[in-house]
Amino acid sequence: MQTCEPFSDLSDKEGPVRGFLHRSSIPKADSLILTHSAGANCESPLLVALAEAFCTIGLTVLRCDLPFRQARPYGPPPRGSAERDQSGLRAAVAALRRLNPAHIFLGGHSYGGRQASILVASEPTLVDGLLLLSYPLHPPKRPEQLRTAHFPSLRVPAFFVQGVRDEFATIAEMESALALIPGRKELLAIAGAGHELMTKSNREDLIAAVTSGFNSFMSAKA
Repeated sequence: MQTCEPFSDLSDKEGPVRGFLHRSSIPKADSLILTHSAGANCESPLLVALAEAFCTIGLTVLRCDLPFRQARPYGPPPRGSAERDQSGLRAAVAALRRLNPAHIFLGGHSYGGRQASILVASEPTLVDGLLLLSYPLHPPKRPEQLRTAHFPSLRVPAFFVQGVRDEFATIAEMESALALIPGRKELLAIAGAGHELMTKSNREDLIAAVTSGFNSFMSAKA
């Protein structure tokens, strides 16, 4: 059984944490933080569906809005917001850690996942693993502008999920980029999907593939 409730934590110096908590019935369950892309918020259908599915298999899941989205309900993150958004994720980890979980995982869609990976590359003991959905490897049609500077410092286990039609990265480009990561990593390719990953036709199969794949990856020994 699971419950979903609004979540707010104002106690951290890094800033407020706001979102929704899907609380597992398992005492001290592993926890997963999920955050959104540049154009969405924590109520995006993809995050809601994943949170419900992960909670069903025993994780407590926090869907949270990044600081830029707390500041304004619409529009992309303004220039210079990345550091603040990473601080917001650090605050979310601290808030969940007060619930005393066994392990904490951090994940996000596109921009949210990129900020999570940058944060964890510089703070490798912060969480136990990453779930990166539609990593925005480069801007569309600009493959030379790779966003991989932090990859050689990424040592936390990282599970990537990428649509084969994603304009921000081909599967071949992702495979090449992942070779830069010294830590354990895995890439799950989603046939027919673009950057949004989830559609009406693939919802059930996608959510099952991501939850089972991530669970198996994090359960495996290094």
